[in-house]
Amino acid sequence: MHGTDFRFGTLLGVDHIGVGVSDMAASLAFYAQLGFIDVAFDYTGELPGMSPLTGHASTRARVAYLRSSQPTVLGRSGIKLVQILDRPQPPLPDGFAYGEPGICEVCIHVQSYEEFHDKLVAAGHRVLMEPNDQVLEPYDTHCGLSYVEDPDGAKLEFIEWRSLEAGWPYPDGPQGVNHVAFGVGSADRTEEFYRKLGFTAKLFDMAGINEPMNQWFLDVGRQPPSQRMMMLMSPHGGSLEPVEQTPAGPDMRGEWGHLGTFEFAIGARNLDLAVDHLGSIGVELVGEPAEIALDDHRSWRYAYFRDPDDLYVSVTEVRA
Repeated sequence: MHGTDFRFGTLLGVDHIGVGVSDMAASLAFYAQLGFIDVAFDYTGELPGMSPLTGHASTRARVAYLRSSQPTVLGRSGIKLVQILDRPQPPLPDGFAYGEPGICEVCIHVQSYEEFHDKLVAAGHRVLMEPNDQVLEPYDTHCGLSYVEDPDGAKLEFIEWRSLEAGWPYPDGPQGVNHVAFGVGSADRTEEFYRKLGFTAKLFDMAGINEPMNQWFLDVGRQPPSQRMMMLMSPHGGSLEPVEQTPAGPDMRGEWGHLGTFEFAIGARNLDLAVDHLGSIGVELVGEPAEIALDDHRSWRYAYFRDPDDLYVSVTEVRA
């Protein structure tokens, strides 16, 4: 709870990351290899309330909301695959490397990540970064990480928080989404904003040139920038990794629903209370809250809001 505002307590950290796909069957098969085989819902139809985000009068899509079969405290969040059906899927923004304004990645926590990475690469999936270890400031947090690409070009990070997992003994393999990374104009401004939404802890905060990422920038004709990265954590769900570049990179938000990672959602116990809380701290909604009735008396509710960098971010209540 935050002071006496009981509405603050409805917010549950990162609930899922939205990924645009061109072939739902192929993407479902790919993400099943990453442990996302618990299908909370698979909906085809109109998505209400999307016109202010998409610029289109209507949006018809297939949406598959996936949860990990082995979620842990280090992998609490899910994946939402979106295939637009009534118009061409917008492309991944051209020249997107990492850390420019936009949604950078899906990060999955994996126990024994090197072996898991090698298995996927051996199966033919494109490697973007070989496994490497890093020690993060200011608490000397030790992690290992690598990257592969999904079928539509999304960057997927596999991370193993070696300093954190010792107290959480789980079997080897993927455990669910740990965090979403996204580019911002000011890391300080973003931290101040998201602390009001429940991300009240910080695991690391460091700046410099992350050399294993250099090739991504060189591939799109840019010199690798210095990047300030921090990890903002909620006690209830997935985490946030805002990235601020110096010099600032070009806008890579792209259109809503574009191929690759394009949005993330913060979970809510009660969407109405969450919207009330956003209003109480001066956060503007983009469009009106929407609800989709699923089968078996289940429902999916969501409301998009404007964050400091006008990213595609929502609060969501999934009863499934």
